[in-house]
Amino acid sequence: MGFPCTNLMPLPLLGSAVLTARRTPSLATTTTSSSSSSGGLARGATGRAVMLPALSARSSPSPSSGDSKDHHDHVAGIGIAESLEGKNFLITGGTGFLAKVLIEKILRANPDVGKIYVMIKAKDAEEAFKRLQTEVVDAELFRCLQEIHGKGFHNFIARKLVPVVGDIKENNLGIAQELAHKIQDEVDIIVNSAGNTTFHERYDVALDINTLGPLRIMSFARRFRRLKLFLHVSTAYVNGQRQGVALEKPFRMGDSIANEILLSSAQCSSEHAANGAALDIEAEIKLAFDLTTKSDDQASRTQQMKDLGLKRANHHGWQDTYVFTKAMGEMVINSMRGEIPVVIIRPSVIESTLRDPFPGWIQGNRMLDPIIIYYGKGQMCSFLGDPDCVLDLVPADIVVNVTLASMAKHTRTQVAAPGMHVYQVASSTVNPLVFRDVFQSVFHHFSRSPVMDAAGQPIPVRPMRFCGSMEQYASNVETNAATLQTRWARRPAAAPSAEERRLRKAVIAQIMHLGRIYEPYTFYGGRFDTANTEALLAEMSEEERARFHSDVRTVDWEDYLINVHVPGVRKHVMKGRGSNKPSIGRKLCMQPAGHHPSEHLIGGGLR
Repeated sequence: MGFPCTNLMPLPLLGSAVLTARRTPSLATTTTSSSSSSGGLARGATGRAVMLPALSARSSPSPSSGDSKDHHDHVAGIGIAESLEGKNFLITGGTGFLAKVLIEKILRANPDVGKIYVMIKAKDAEEAFKRLQTEVVDAELFRCLQEIHGKGFHNFIARKLVPVVGDIKENNLGIAQELAHKIQDEVDIIVNSAGNTTFHERYDVALDINTLGPLRIMSFARRFRRLKLFLHVSTAYVNGQRQGVALEKPFRMGDSIANEILLSSAQCSSEHAANGAALDIEAEIKLAFDLTTKSDDQASRTQQMKDLGLKRANHHGWQDTYVFTKAMGEMVINSMRGEIPVVIIRPSVIESTLRDPFPGWIQGNRMLDPIIIYYGKGQMCSFLGDPDCVLDLVPADIVVNVTLASMAKHTRTQVAAPGMHVYQVASSTVNPLVFRDVFQSVFHHFSRSPVMDAAGQPIPVRPMRFCGSMEQYASNVETNAATLQTRWARRPAAAPSAEERRLRKAVIAQIMHLGRIYEPYTFYGGRFDTANTEALLAEMSEEERARFHSDVRTVDWEDYLINVHVPGVRKHVMKGRGSNKPSIGRKLCMQPAGHHPSEHLIGGGLR
């Protein structure tokens, strides 16, 4: 029996791929003599054994600190733009938010880059080409490139971007054999930005994409002829329930944050911790597989699978299924990397672009945005969270610029050596923003530029009320719903229809759901160290710091939220609904160094 959820491919039979990789001396994982045991067996979706690499902490090469010393000329900088020249890329998750910003910046930073193979889930090449065109190339994000290249834009794109039909849930990524060989012969850098970001996803789905996906990509990468770097986009929240400042430290097989916390307790002996919640990825896969055989009811199985993921995550010290399976994905990469140089990028909460290629571009609802939208519509006036808790935000263009800088550093001949280099791109330790200030800024924006209701009247907002418990939050949500109902009844229009009442009930349910899933983050006690990222910034030349702005210390959060981010959400997510004016300022490409984006975003960005 296969994993029974829609579109979930069976777990791969990777034994031959892994064994082939082990026979290649140059790609052999560095181990001690005591770590030569064979890979473990797990049950695949077909019920047959699935060969995994040896899932032992001992099989992971020693982690690198990510701050290799060299005699690089700091005046010249890292050589970010120059490093892109002639390089060929394979990028997974190519239609996603961050990948689009990355692709656009690569093409604009150095038009002499080689080919960018963009892996897209599609039934055939024609559909992949259509998705590349409509979801990537035609996005407003690419308008600056269109202005730069003019009539030659489409020819330029055709030479640079190659759509690839593929799926990280399939062995060999589901790429046709001939094209796979071409990619393996040509590509210099792999960027894995594919992932499932649903916090409470089915456990089998999240494992298949976030944990086994990296395993399949790394297996595919072992056959590359000229691979210089494997770059994996993770999340800073893989640090789970760690308290205090979480370092830029690679995960190794078997790492359990619950054990870390237990071991750090003054009341716990090392022997007690050693017998604690050991993490065994093979066992986790088996748990998920076994559950699929216990129920034939799809709805019941889906909920059971979601509950299992959350239970296992909490058991091992992570907040939810998403960050737990992403952490296991990092462990798999570290175990399999051998002599392949690896960079892990761990951004915190990625939101709209600060300035590059223009302020406020965003795709889809990010973490903060559903709350902003409900608040602006007057449907949410309470927030479950600590007003003094830090919300770790980082604009998408800063994440991309750090990514490009790390690529340049770790593909330089003098530092391109096997290692696992972690860069956390975050603001909580260097420019902290607390929830109280977030919602004060959001309140100021909507007070100046309110959302309009269906009758063209401004929807009033009031300062966000913070709730310290789920019970208080639920009470406030119900009270606000009753207030809205009373306000509606006083309007001259007809009473709400059954459909309108149903929709309002659904909104209340969604607001309650947001409170539940975000609670681990709105009372979060951890912060993220960025020492490696700061060192990278220090290596940049002044010109690079202007072209590849990466310093989150310089972000004015009040200005960003009022004049850039919320207007961006209103334009690109709400599509201008609820406004009788365009929802963001002038259409500008990236401004010269030193330009302040709010100078061109007047009246809260609504012009």
